[in-house]
Amino acid sequence: MQDFFQVGVITSTHGLKGEVKIYPTTEEIHRFDDLKGQKVYASQNGSMEELTIISVRYFKNQVILRFAERDDIDQVSPLRKAKILISREQALPLEEGEYYVADLLGLKAIADDGRELGTIADVLTTGANDVYVVRREGQSDLMIPAIRQCILKTDLEGGGIFVHLLPGLENL
Repeated sequence: MQDFFQVGVITSTHGLKGEVKIYPTTEEIHRFDDLKGQKVYASQNGSMEELTIISVRYFKNQVILRFAERDDIDQVSPLRKAKILISREQALPLEEGEYYVADLLGLKAIADDGRELGTIADVLTTGANDVYVVRREGQSDLMIPAIRQCILKTDLEGGGIFVHLLPGLENL
């Protein structure tokens, strides 16, 4: 299980006083309000820098942040394209049966007949339900809807997800 979760990506600077525009990669954009005054991490090229958010604003579909450690455009310019990460403790709490996407990635998908289907490579969010993208060796990806009829059990500690494939699902 991952210790850090990505909540956004710095797309550009904003103004001259060290603000940055963030493209949010979290479903709850206003969760940045909860991060004001807290430490986050800018991850780029294999290194992480701890930053404290001191200002949060919203503009269209982006978040504008300001950090205590950097207060002008020249100091924040190198952060362009950095991922904004939070610790697991800062993540929003989950309901029963919910999982962080980062924890699902890499799990083995095992059919109810015992066959190993592949590993979860992505989770797509659709209007109705999420869809798990299972990467299969030498075959096209398998798309499994994250519904009760298909997802029988998720075992994060054991590294697997047990699924029932509805008729015709493997042939899509």
